Amino acid sequence: MTNSNLTLLGDQSIRYPQDYAPGILEVFDNKHLDNDYFVKFNCPEFTSLCPITGQPDFATIYISYVPHIKMVESKSLKLYLFSFRNRGDFHEDCINIIMKDLIKLMDPKYIEVWGKFTPRGGISIDPYANYGKPNTKWQEIAFNRLANHDLYPEKIDNR
Repeated sequence: MTNSNLTLLGDQSIRYPQDYAPGILEVFDNKHLDNDYFVKFNCPEFTSLCPITGQPDFATIYISYVPHIKMVESKSLKLYLFSFRNRGDFHEDCINIIMKDLIKLMDPKYIEVWGKFTPRGGISIDPYANYGKPNTKWQEIAFNRLANHDLYPEKIDNR
């Protein structure tokens, strides 16, 4: 396997995108096709804009996936998530867009994206979306995780 297709990793001159940039995402080969495993990313500094007021929304984004053939390169993912900074989308849209872009990029066995947005106006919104590869065990796992993902609602002291 060669990593010549990775152009961002190690590039010190990279510029952060100012607009939504799904094309910045890069992949590499999964070297462990013989077993299933989760890869989890936590992005505690996610920012997007409210599409109505233009005010910033802040969140921690959790992305967990079970890779198939391809895996997302983390620096490109960081730059991609940064590209939402000037984009006006509702919280639910951000989470679904991120998930769908990653599905298109990697074709994972399973993926889930959960956004924990900072409260504004006295309420927080924490959208969750997931996907399991159709006609595989992962499709059923996705349904079960969606149905049971938030069995223990948060309180102010465990957020």
